[in-house]
Amino acid sequence: MTSDPLLALRPWEAPEVTSWGRLPMNAVDRRSGALPLDGDWNFRLLPAPGAPVGGPWSSAHVPGVWTMQDTDDLPQYTNVRMPYAEFPPLSPVHRNPTGVYERTVDVPAEWTGRRIVLQVGAAESVLLVQVDGHPVGISKDSHLAAEFDLTPFVRPGERATVRLTVVKWSDASHIEDQDQWWHGGITRSVLLYSTDPLHLADVTVRAAYSGELRVDCRVRDTRGALPEGWYVTGDLDGLPLAQDAEFDRANAEDDRVSDFLGEARLLTTVPDVRTWNAETPELYGLTVRLHRADGTVADTSCRRIGFRDVEIVGRDLLVNGERVYIRGVNRHDFHPLTGRTVSYDDMRDDLVLLKRFGFNAIRTAHYPNDPALYDLADELGFYVVDEADIESHDHAHEIADDPRYLNAFVDRVSRMVLRDKNHPSVVIWSLGNESDYGANHDAAAGWVRRHDPTRPIQYEGAAKLDWAATDDASDIACPMYAPLEDCVAHARSGEQTRPLIQCEYSHAMGNSNGTLADHWAAIESTPGLQGGFIWEFWDHGILQSVNDQRPVGRGGAGLYDNGVAAPGHRWAYGGDFGESVHDGAFIADGVVFPDRTPKPAMYEHREIAAPVRIECFKHEGIVLGNHQHFRGLDWLAGEWELSLADGDTLTAPAALPELRPGETAVVPLPFEVPRTGGEAWLTLRVTTARDEAWAPRGTVVCLPQVRLREAAPVTVAAENRSVEVDADGLLVHPLLTAAPALSLWRAPTDNDELGGMALRWRTWGLDSLVRKAVSVREDDGRVTVVAEYAGTLGVVRHRQVLTPVEGGVRIDEEAEVPAEFDDVARVGSVFETVAGLDLLDWFGQGPWESYPDRSAGAPVGHHSVPVDALFTPYLRPQESGGRHGVRHFTLSAPDATGLTVALDEPRQVSVTRYRAEDLTSVTHHDQLVPRAGCVVHIDAAHRGLGTASCGPDTFPSYLVAPGVHRWSWTLRTL
Repeated sequence: MTSDPLLALRPWEAPEVTSWGRLPMNAVDRRSGALPLDGDWNFRLLPAPGAPVGGPWSSAHVPGVWTMQDTDDLPQYTNVRMPYAEFPPLSPVHRNPTGVYERTVDVPAEWTGRRIVLQVGAAESVLLVQVDGHPVGISKDSHLAAEFDLTPFVRPGERATVRLTVVKWSDASHIEDQDQWWHGGITRSVLLYSTDPLHLADVTVRAAYSGELRVDCRVRDTRGALPEGWYVTGDLDGLPLAQDAEFDRANAEDDRVSDFLGEARLLTTVPDVRTWNAETPELYGLTVRLHRADGTVADTSCRRIGFRDVEIVGRDLLVNGERVYIRGVNRHDFHPLTGRTVSYDDMRDDLVLLKRFGFNAIRTAHYPNDPALYDLADELGFYVVDEADIESHDHAHEIADDPRYLNAFVDRVSRMVLRDKNHPSVVIWSLGNESDYGANHDAAAGWVRRHDPTRPIQYEGAAKLDWAATDDASDIACPMYAPLEDCVAHARSGEQTRPLIQCEYSHAMGNSNGTLADHWAAIESTPGLQGGFIWEFWDHGILQSVNDQRPVGRGGAGLYDNGVAAPGHRWAYGGDFGESVHDGAFIADGVVFPDRTPKPAMYEHREIAAPVRIECFKHEGIVLGNHQHFRGLDWLAGEWELSLADGDTLTAPAALPELRPGETAVVPLPFEVPRTGGEAWLTLRVTTARDEAWAPRGTVVCLPQVRLREAAPVTVAAENRSVEVDADGLLVHPLLTAAPALSLWRAPTDNDELGGMALRWRTWGLDSLVRKAVSVREDDGRVTVVAEYAGTLGVVRHRQVLTPVEGGVRIDEEAEVPAEFDDVARVGSVFETVAGLDLLDWFGQGPWESYPDRSAGAPVGHHSVPVDALFTPYLRPQESGGRHGVRHFTLSAPDATGLTVALDEPRQVSVTRYRAEDLTSVTHHDQLVPRAGCVVHIDAAHRGLGTASCGPDTFPSYLVAPGVHRWSWTLRTL
């Protein structure tokens, strides 16, 4: 077995070297007709580059990371800090896992005389290529393809041995420090393709909103000088393109034009062009052909293109002349079974789900994605911020101006642009993420501005220094987690010079995304604000076997469902693979669970992004508005639902009016609303009227709602009987196993923990309040109980008045929260029920989880959910399962027995199988043991969720302040 001569170059220690023998990047898609090399390869994992390649081969699947394929090198998660101590550009010398992949390839005999190219879709982090023992090339950049000309090394009709050596740690790792799992391997497909020696070297498309199309072609011949008489033709959906004679004449007269590089230009103007935007992503088929002098075709490029403009005018980002809102999300490549490797179907499922929940933009955090994702974004309709594979978070300041990394910065940014420049979905180039700001960024930006002046550039590291600056590398102010009040103040200051679109906001770790609706209310009412990208799409939980604590890998399909891992398995996060350096559950910060099950925050976003909304309720009817930028309402269907507090729900068909974007219209009330009774809520259930590329007919798009009638006051007469309490004044009830008691504590959310609130609450003793009855007094059957709940720093005085009423008891409560407790989790009652009450019916917001600062997506109505389905399985167990704005609820058994609770006003309620201490005592869901009965919380006040794990806390209006809190509720037996 031969050694790898490329190892002698030690490329993993040379940041100035980005490649050797690698072909230039281009935008000609060669996937069609290629010979795929995916599958099982012979594999050995070495402890370090240069270690002897001896012993028997094992097997590894390509594409795939070896960290998920039963090796001893397991996934590791860090956010900012590097997983090793060496400073850039150094990497570990003796502990640097190196994978050696090898397989034989039968080169097709029909490729005789043709140029033969190997494409490796992506490899982490240094790739070395050999064929039959001969060194072919080197590449860095873990998220872009590397191509190598194998023509000198292989013979058509014969078998060749291809070896790919992948070194995990290198100088490049320091600029791939991207808040995700560290893996090693070949993460995207490997293929072999051939072309004629005379071939299209690149194709650049400029398709404008006006219908003007320009196609610039570059032509090369691997034999040397270009042959005489070659020419290029093309067509757009079968209509021929014209050759630009003036361009050809100028080239012919220019003695600077090389004989080894040919250029040609094709032109046309499409009348009545169907333009591309995220709402109506119209695409045309473009075919470009390179001909030999005799007219035969030497090479062909086919792709779909879209006609659109993107520009910045003043402080507005415009698409086709319209100021659009960016309803975006950051997306990593992730799969719970394969790590960084994702299939076409995976990517399509990602984008389809995002489309159904109102997203229209993706930031490819923090590297270029697989080419198929951009095809899908073109087809389905997304605005893409295409981000270069640069993040030097741990050593950002040093690297930003380090000339040793200059080549790497420019190489990574330019190759991304060269590959993706023809996608209409790509509207902004990003220079990378969290890498400070220096000369290396300016150099990369300069290259982009020269090569592609049609798109703006963004980079948070440059813009964060001064949002109003005009002399840095970013055309957009794109801060991270900026307080909303700062954004609004900037937009109103008169000093704003460029669009403000947050590249990251609303951190989705655990039970989070509080104040999302407040943010969008401000964005839509404040000129100068245009949206942002939620962090992030995925919870990066890797499916792990609890027994051996290893990744399950590709064989784990079917071992999870509805966000929950199967028994004996768990979603692993940082530290679960035995690594000592890690950042815990900070990897679980997405709006979907690891199996792509939507979290409740997704429904919040869906409603915030509603294309049609109820503006208000007027005497003459309902005012509807079209909140899209380009599309009418003809693709939507509607149905009215009237929910009455007394239990009735009425439905009627809804004819949506013809409205252009931004228009409103009054439609008549579909129901005769009774003049008396309780609350009445009108909901417009909006669905797709026909099959869309991302949704079948009938898919729910939004549920706008308006209240037609306020709640009527309800009086309950006392009965002449007594209420039973025990010696401590606690209610005795046949269906309760724990009497109603005061609760100020919740199992801390990730925001509570990382934001510091949980530490304060524990310091105050809110998690272990000690109850002491002060007095128990009975008067005509009514029992008044006064108790004190003592923490370590203060005492809460709690008063309950228990009054017998028909069928049950009314409980009037009052809690005096001392000034020392200036920000508590909740103030309310908690009790527990007997087993068997397994169904919750309620009138209020739902059916999904909602909280005071995340409730816009939960319409008021009658809802029914099994108790076991109310709990939300966030990866680290924490407060979850709450429902906001509950008016009354019933807990029942299959035989219809149970209890019902009526509330004095809409309250926060949760019903789960877990006490707070059950949740706080474990780290994963497989450790939880559900209780047989229900744990019920009724809160007079409940603290908002906010996003303090990384970003602003909730707003002051959603905090629970000290002082007197009062609430009452009536408990009855069914």
